[in-house]
Amino acid sequence: MKIKILSILLSLLPLFSFADMIKGRVIEKSSTEKTDALPGASIFWKNTNQGTISDSNGNFELTSNNESNILVVQFVGYTSQQIQISKSNKNNLIIKLEPNIELNEVLISSRKLGTTIDRDNPMQSQSITGAELCKAACCNLSESFETNASVDVSYADAATGAKSIKLLGLTGKYIEMMTEKNPNFKGLASVYGMAYVPGPWMESIQVSKGVGSVVNGYESITGQINIEYQKPQTAAKFYVNSYANSMGMAESNAMIALKLSSTLSTSILAHVQDNDKEIDKNHDDFLDDPMVTQYNFMNRWNWDISSNFKSQFGFKFIDEQRIGGQTDYNPNELDNNSNAYQINIDTRRYEAFAKLGYLFPKDINKSIALITNFASHEQNSFYGTREYNADQKYFYANLLFQSYFGNIKHKYTAGLSYIHDDFKDILTGGLGTNRIENVAGVYAEYTWLPSNDLTFQTGLRYDDHNIYGGFLTPRLHIRYQFTPKSTFRIAAGSGRRTANPISENSFLLASNRSFEIADDLQQEKAWNFGFSLSQYFSLFGIEFSALGDFYRTTFDNQVIVDLDKSVHSVSFYNLDGKSWANNYQIELKFEPINRFNVTTAIRFSDVKTDINQEFVTTPYVNRYKGLINLSYASKFNKWQFDITSQLNGDMRIPSTKENPSQYQRREKSPVYALLNAQVTKRFRIWELYVGAENISNYTQKNPIIQAENPFGEYFDASMIWGPIQERKFYAGIRLTIQ
Repeated sequence: MKIKILSILLSLLPLFSFADMIKGRVIEKSSTEKTDALPGASIFWKNTNQGTISDSNGNFELTSNNESNILVVQFVGYTSQQIQISKSNKNNLIIKLEPNIELNEVLISSRKLGTTIDRDNPMQSQSITGAELCKAACCNLSESFETNASVDVSYADAATGAKSIKLLGLTGKYIEMMTEKNPNFKGLASVYGMAYVPGPWMESIQVSKGVGSVVNGYESITGQINIEYQKPQTAAKFYVNSYANSMGMAESNAMIALKLSSTLSTSILAHVQDNDKEIDKNHDDFLDDPMVTQYNFMNRWNWDISSNFKSQFGFKFIDEQRIGGQTDYNPNELDNNSNAYQINIDTRRYEAFAKLGYLFPKDINKSIALITNFASHEQNSFYGTREYNADQKYFYANLLFQSYFGNIKHKYTAGLSYIHDDFKDILTGGLGTNRIENVAGVYAEYTWLPSNDLTFQTGLRYDDHNIYGGFLTPRLHIRYQFTPKSTFRIAAGSGRRTANPISENSFLLASNRSFEIADDLQQEKAWNFGFSLSQYFSLFGIEFSALGDFYRTTFDNQVIVDLDKSVHSVSFYNLDGKSWANNYQIELKFEPINRFNVTTAIRFSDVKTDINQEFVTTPYVNRYKGLINLSYASKFNKWQFDITSQLNGDMRIPSTKENPSQYQRREKSPVYALLNAQVTKRFRIWELYVGAENISNYTQKNPIIQAENPFGEYFDASMIWGPIQERKFYAGIRLTIQ
């Protein structure tokens, strides 16, 4: 029997949940009456990524969490504590930590850790903090993973500035992108969406590998990336970040947080980016970097309606124009073969989000919440003589109830969800999509914690799709800590998604390939299985953390992007045969000397697909990748030095043998390395940073095929395997008033 819950969800007001503020102070336990504060102590809710650090007097404030009532307090050289919070002790906590020379289980640093692993989460989840984001310029989300070993981001073409993101050897369309647990950046925003999130706006990023929780939907296949924005109740009162680089790009960010009353706070976030400088260092008459003008604005509110009834809501607006192509384009002439070739992408996007939550007064482990999100995205663009225009309206609602059976060792989450996605796009020639998706879902997730060492989490959801019918999505996660310093995880489950062939591959319009889309494309469906082992150990008096994982994705159905059939076309059709992605990774972190952090990693990918009736390696996937990040901070963090090196293995490139010899390109990329560095000087309320990217100045030579005649039949700017920008220098300043 089909589940019909649309009327229920639409009758609910769009608004989620936060609980009371926990206040306290962290001090050193002493046999005397002396009470030394412990500034910089880590305080976080067990089994979550939510936390804070104590201030210079040891004081802290932390919003309570629906998922945990156990507060974990840690400080370098002291024994950690776990405290159960209730109504009787939630205010004016005095937490006394006892000095301990032996550091247990986690690798603790006197510096704030940039990337942390949630050791109690059954899913392999990594949190990228603000400290990590400041190791590089991090102008937007796409630049936030330069020091991350799991996520790859690279240019998708040599003309539009589009970025391609990969996780577990597969492109970003198989990652569930979320902003504060709201699914986001789908369809039209899938190519440029990462540029819509300014770096300074982000409080943290959570990256989880493999299938995610059924609570967040059915679309996660290779993982989830969740962005947490700066919150009005915890953000700095005033913050400014200005940045400029040698490619002519300049941007500014400003944030203001206002506490209007004890129950109401708001923040205003503004971002302006401008790059109107024409740069062509490789002398192919094409801009090396597109000229981008972006205005980005967000206003968000936090309203504590009562001690048990909380809400957050806000809206966001983006206006962006992106211009690429040849340098001598004349806007006063017609867009035809007599004018220069230009790419112009004009985007306007509106978002509104709301969360409403109620915490049961007599039991903080029971709560009910509603999470909603709406996005309207309009794009008008042309690529030479081809026009591509699109419009998307997306609405999401998730009503969830959290409780337990008997005691908190048996937790469960159950809920209803609804998606409305009105998607329209059209390409010159009449090719396009006109589709409305309505998806009503119901789900349940059970978490069993028989001991502190074992977590078993299983979930199942059923979704009723107006086009593809009903389907089940099972998920399973297991965590087993078999020694105090060793944790093993298993994850398995399925995922589905609806493909948007043109919008998700719009960077291919920067070529003269025709688009050939098969009729009646079916949803993509895949299974993902993986396991990981995290290990903490000491060697020569140095604390190490090691993480190894393996994930395999197999497709029952996949929409193939076939660039091999012909150099003159790109074909989209459903998989007829096999398709898999195997991903192996090992990561090692340690601190050889005080305040000097080292991260090393190596990853291997084996990704193969049946393309055009031949089982081949999927193009544009590095066979391996290595990463080294070195970060040193002086005493009191006055100076910080960061160096990141990436080793990029070879990848298969679609064949160009059909082209004349002068327009043929290699079919396998070379191995190359990239080197980035940054120096930061901190003062009392402001900091200055300078850096360089691609220091070795390695670039892909002649990235655009037939650049001298972009209206010719062999023109293609999308065959990118390496860096297309030469060495780049940048500088910036951050001002923070707490």
